[in-house]
Amino acid sequence: MGIPPDDSSPFDVTPSYEELTEIVAALQLLSEQREERIGELEELNRSLSERIADLEERLGRTPRNSSMPPSAEAFSKPPVPNRAERRAAKRRPGKQPGTEGKHLAQVEDPDEIEVHSPTECSGCGAKLDDADIVGIERRQVFELPPIRPFVTEHRMERRRCTCGCETRALPPAEAIAPACYGPGVRAVAAYLAVYQHLPYDRMAQLFHDVLGIDVSVGALSQMVAEAGGALGLFTDVIRDLLIDAPAVNFDETGARVAGSLHWVHVACSTLYTLIDCHKKRGTIAMDAMGVITKMRGTAVHDGWKSYRTYDVLHQLCNAHHARELEAVAVGWDQGWADEMIGLLVGAKEAVDAARATGADRLDAKTLHSIRVRYGTLIQKGWAANPDPEVGKRAGYEKKAFNLLTRLDTQRADVLRFSTDFAVSWDNNQAERDVRMVNPTEDLGHLAHTRRRPQLLRHPQLHLDHEEARPACARRTTPALRR
Repeated sequence: MGIPPDDSSPFDVTPSYEELTEIVAALQLLSEQREERIGELEELNRSLSERIADLEERLGRTPRNSSMPPSAEAFSKPPVPNRAERRAAKRRPGKQPGTEGKHLAQVEDPDEIEVHSPTECSGCGAKLDDADIVGIERRQVFELPPIRPFVTEHRMERRRCTCGCETRALPPAEAIAPACYGPGVRAVAAYLAVYQHLPYDRMAQLFHDVLGIDVSVGALSQMVAEAGGALGLFTDVIRDLLIDAPAVNFDETGARVAGSLHWVHVACSTLYTLIDCHKKRGTIAMDAMGVITKMRGTAVHDGWKSYRTYDVLHQLCNAHHARELEAVAVGWDQGWADEMIGLLVGAKEAVDAARATGADRLDAKTLHSIRVRYGTLIQKGWAANPDPEVGKRAGYEKKAFNLLTRLDTQRADVLRFSTDFAVSWDNNQAERDVRMVNPTEDLGHLAHTRRRPQLLRHPQLHLDHEEARPACARRTTPALRR
């Protein structure tokens, strides 16, 4: 019969119940560990996605879609449109149609007249000394007069009275030393430093090369400091006028003073500008400036939270809103944002048109239409930005949510310009007045005081280097723009 085959296998051994229980427990533990790891990876992925979205949103910011200043673009600015693009836009270079033209025109009473007569006939060559004058062509050349220092010597006499007493005449106020600079030189120094923002070293070169006067950098700095210190009551008058103004624009920007960060604050109206410098950005500096704490009108600003602590009416800058809406429309492709830009710009144009006719308010129908359309667009915005199912908002989602929240909860402060024509649509006035502050340059240190540097009342700013700007704001001293 032979040997019977052996078909048995070690795998034919049936595991016991206890062994199966251990295997199932091990598999369950492995599954739980994998689920926990997957959850950790999903949370990490969500966190990284949110961070990437935030970084992409930040990387995509430009002065056209955020509050980024134009100077921050550096060399990444978009190219200037070429001639073909300008022609396609139907905008010609130079003066635009409808704008006021300016040109150099002849005057009726020139300072000097020079007569030029022909001596010989261009036809026959005869002398023209006694020939009749049959016409005159007038051409006027506008030229600077010779520039040189004008030195006035003041001699104060001493006279002896019959009683024997000698009396000396008092010198004029500008003659403060045996040799000194007059008020005209000091005024030009203050103008070049404060309004034209010329560095002190270049100011000294200009005085030497153009005016023929040698003035040291230290003397120029002292002239500017004395000009600021001589303001006296003027700053208080400007402050009072701003307090009584129907609307005041506010803004602030960072600048370095003696190596540390300070904040330059501006409060301005259509007529007056007040600029101050403080170590703080918020309410402490605003209280010290003394305008928003006492004003009776509307405060126009960019929405910085410190302004909200004051019990005044507010108007938010719609230029900022337009840039943020542009970012949401382009970065997240949300049509409501484009429509909101059109509504805000259209409302501004309606106000401008009404103001041009002498009206002081919009008609009820137009105002109602603006408000209804505004509310509709806010609803469309919320519909386009629902709450996320998991995690939190990031990138353009967060930007859209924050913008919608502000536009929704502060509607009156967004549209106040449509009910009060004294209030501006944007905050460009304040931004222009403080634009000349260069955050990358050190403003120097106070020369004779440890008090906070005030660019208005005490602009004793010495330089840390010769090429630093002597003043950081559009006006170191407050000035009447008109």
